[in-house]
Amino acid sequence: MPETFHVVPVETHESIVRGAYLARGFDEAEAHHAATLATAATRHGIRTHNAIKALHLDELFGSKEGGCVPRATIKKLPSRFAATEVWDARKKLGQAVAWEAVETCMRLADTYGTGTVSIDNAFHYLWGGGYVMEAAKRGYIAYTNCTASLAEVVPFKGVFPTLGTNPHSWGFPTTQAVGFPIVIDWATSVIAMGRVQQLKREGKPLPPNAAVDREGKPTTDPDKAVSLLPFGEHKGYALSLVNELTAAFIGGSLPTLRSRAPVAGEKQSCAFFFQVIHPEAISGQAFARGSSQSDNVEAVISDILGHGNEGCMLPGQLEAEFATRTARAGGLLFSQAEVEALNEFAREAGQQPIDCAALPTV
Repeated sequence: MPETFHVVPVETHESIVRGAYLARGFDEAEAHHAATLATAATRHGIRTHNAIKALHLDELFGSKEGGCVPRATIKKLPSRFAATEVWDARKKLGQAVAWEAVETCMRLADTYGTGTVSIDNAFHYLWGGGYVMEAAKRGYIAYTNCTASLAEVVPFKGVFPTLGTNPHSWGFPTTQAVGFPIVIDWATSVIAMGRVQQLKREGKPLPPNAAVDREGKPTTDPDKAVSLLPFGEHKGYALSLVNELTAAFIGGSLPTLRSRAPVAGEKQSCAFFFQVIHPEAISGQAFARGSSQSDNVEAVISDILGHGNEGCMLPGQLEAEFATRTARAGGLLFSQAEVEALNEFAREAGQQPIDCAALPTV
């Protein structure tokens, strides 16, 4: 049976999110960046990384615990490479750092064909797909990865969680070809812990072989799930290693110490990696039948989805369809449980809670 959603005005949602962050000591710019990403996630149906997840993450590991420092200033380190920047985020709010990073990468790509920003000492940036989607909408190829806040994933054939969910996010400028940016965005676990939390709120079971309980046994009960499993066994495990090794070269902390109780002499924060490529920078300029680069991209996608594959979905298609549904509804779509969770933050910020009964539904 289709789920019923309540339609919350964007302005109401963003006012609550900004107010909650301001109440916790963040400045206007940080609160704005957090609200912008939360709106983008909800608009595209990314319910595992919406404002509820972001503010809960801050509660658990952020401004109340010293893992995130409101009003911190990014320190940009010297680099001998013109197209590359290295930043010490100084535990600044991850969404604010990430939006600045992707903007910087696009600016560098306009000059050098590519731009890279690596970030040490960061706080988690939530939905990586939102940043690369924005770059792709503006005509760039973009990639980001980050280390997760916690080691919650057991490595392939292992028994103890020593990896994060470690997402990878790619965005491609394919709006002309298919009507939306292709966005490949995934956690390296079978499901993200945010999905476990969402299903717990909704009273629904986990998919099989996605999580284990305290004894390391598979469970579909979100109340018993304490660790996650990598998708594709050794393949998801290897992709998770990509993030940890990239972070290790940047200066990243030990996965099992990240966001835990302070350990003297250790770093315990996340690391980010952003890279943007200008499509012109990789063009061989010799496309079949004398076509353009954009025509060639469209032809390749058409070939992949032809030959009886017309029913296949492209990555980012579900998100684009949900964004269309959101636009038709005239506001952001939340379940009743999610509205109730938002109201907790409204009360925290001294704002009027949303009257769920007064909202239209779809």
